[in-house]
Amino acid sequence: MSVLGLPIVAPDRKTSGFAPLKVLHHFGKLVEDKEDTEQVFHIIEAVKGKKSHKQARDFILSEEGQRFLRAETDIPGMLDDHARWADLPENSVGKRYMAFMKREGLTAAGLVEESHKFSPPENRPQDQTQWYFNRLRDTHDLFHVLTGYGRDALGEACLLGFSYSQNHNRGVQFIAFAAARQMKKVTGTSAPLYTAVREGQRLGAAAAKLAHMDVEAVMAEDIDAARERLRIGKPVLYRECLKQLEAEGNTASDLGLSGEAQAA
Repeated sequence: MSVLGLPIVAPDRKTSGFAPLKVLHHFGKLVEDKEDTEQVFHIIEAVKGKKSHKQARDFILSEEGQRFLRAETDIPGMLDDHARWADLPENSVGKRYMAFMKREGLTAAGLVEESHKFSPPENRPQDQTQWYFNRLRDTHDLFHVLTGYGRDALGEACLLGFSYSQNHNRGVQFIAFAAARQMKKVTGTSAPLYTAVREGQRLGAAAAKLAHMDVEAVMAEDIDAARERLRIGKPVLYRECLKQLEAEGNTASDLGLSGEAQAA
């Protein structure tokens, strides 16, 4: 069935309350293996509240949301079609995105697969609200490219701070600060990690809603022009913290960096 034929909110959709024990359980697993992305979905779902659902409804009913619904674009498929973006200018969002995904060994489809480990599609409410939440998931790595936050541990935490201000999920906020706390514990750094996460929150609040953007159009845009149009500020404190962490002698492993990411 077309997404347009689905209800905005399915009768079986529930709004989560805050489940702290569940959140802590899954965060512990995430600390053990930061690549275990499935745990992030567990945490987010454990505290997805009314504000997230209201934002979904407002966008679905907006003129732009209706346009995207009618288009029924497969965002992961579009993003992973690198041949489609091959002729773009070097400073375009699309070229930057492809370089980022290649460097990190990622695909948009891979993130979808991780989310399906947490909750297979057939077990999810069949409604337009799910289409919106899928859109938040599918644009995550594009957020990395547009904001300038890397996939190091602090970069992920700061991007989650940014995303919290955009999407109002307290699970995202929890992971952001808990990750900064874990990084501080591991490295013993005096760098202002929490302040960097709060900077991410401020930048996210000031920016346009990135999950509401026209992804295809943004990919073809010059990245500096896109950042200016979307009001995405520079992550100054994040970069300063990374420099301080490295100056303190922390290794790539301490910082959650792959060899390729460190070299880049």
